Amino acid sequence: MQHLAIAAAATALFVGAGTGAMTTIGPADQARSDVFNPMVAGQAMLASETIFDDAAKSPEHTAFVAEVKQDGLAPTLQGKGPFTVFAPTDAAFAALPAAMRAEAAKSAGYLVVRGKFDSQTLLKLINENGGQVKLKSLGGGTIVATMNGPTNISLMDGKGNVADIAIYDIYQSNGVIQVVDKVMLPG
Repeated sequence: MQHLAIAAAATALFVGAGTGAMTTIGPADQARSDVFNPMVAGQAMLASETIFDDAAKSPEHTAFVAEVKQDGLAPTLQGKGPFTVFAPTDAAFAALPAAMRAEAAKSAGYLVVRGKFDSQTLLKLINENGGQVKLKSLGGGTIVATMNGPTNISLMDGKGNVADIAIYDIYQSNGVIQVVDKVMLPG
């Protein structure tokens, strides 16, 4: 049901995309009461848990969790929030060239945005802002969200690399996790 709603919203969004206008979005909190979380690699993601606690249980996010700990962000992602985390999988970290792994290990804050940006909120903002929206990260950089076809949200990092959201809307007590298929880095 949720995927149909996303597809319908994305189809409507795709028609209006492409004007080139961009708007910067800062803190925002969109309340959701209809919480149903997907599983990640067979692990239940519980909406009652914090972002950090659920990510730490995910078998697909050991590299991301290590990066968060190294950057000292664990207490933040266990705090009140709300936050949105664009969490790359272990496969995404493994695919990075060796030269970029050290940079990625210092960039956990770049993957965290203040506010709760679930797929419906992202679709709405992209639609309202001419096809793309800028999200300010805790690390000081910008992530640009756009559409990749009629139903998929893509994210461009500060280096111009593009990641797709692979698993949408893992709601947490202090925000939402969006699982991404590539590691995003600041410019």
